[in-house]
Amino acid sequence: MPTVDMIHRQKVKAESLAEELNPTFTIHLPLLIANEQIGNQENESLVDELDTSFLKETKILVVDDEPDIRDLVTFILQEYDVDVTTVTSAQEALKALSESIPDVLISDIGMPKTDGYMLMREVRKRSPQAGGCVPAIALTAYAGEINQQQALAAGFQMHIAKPIEPDALIKAIADLINLS
Repeated sequence: MPTVDMIHRQKVKAESLAEELNPTFTIHLPLLIANEQIGNQENESLVDELDTSFLKETKILVVDDEPDIRDLVTFILQEYDVDVTTVTSAQEALKALSESIPDVLISDIGMPKTDGYMLMREVRKRSPQAGGCVPAIALTAYAGEINQQQALAAGFQMHIAKPIEPDALIKAIADLINLS
């Protein structure tokens, strides 16, 4: 059977060797949306204009209970040779901060037990030598103005809505590092 190109460059292929045998279906989905698909000229130039060489020396701690988001953020950051540490909870993040202070903390807001707001309040209670001043970015599926204000009030410097745009993430990290 033929391969069908779908709207978002997905491909579906169906094959059957004989009528009495079960058919085989193959579906190819892109991992990331390419910039040309986004259609936003502003986003396309966000990182192109930046000197991202400083990211090679950057240590980033990523906190998210969702493995897919951790993997995506790690993939994006490793493209820039960032030293990425990932943890799955606020408790693990506090432990990691006790062992090594990153240049940037990126945390999901909606996590079980201790959410990102509570995590950031705990981090901000620490002394600067214990990571209390680490620059931080909130990741959340909630992109409203109130959500951004809550993140900033909790101690985050920036707020990024999911789904994560790779260029926007790199730009936010660059801006955050340049602010500190």
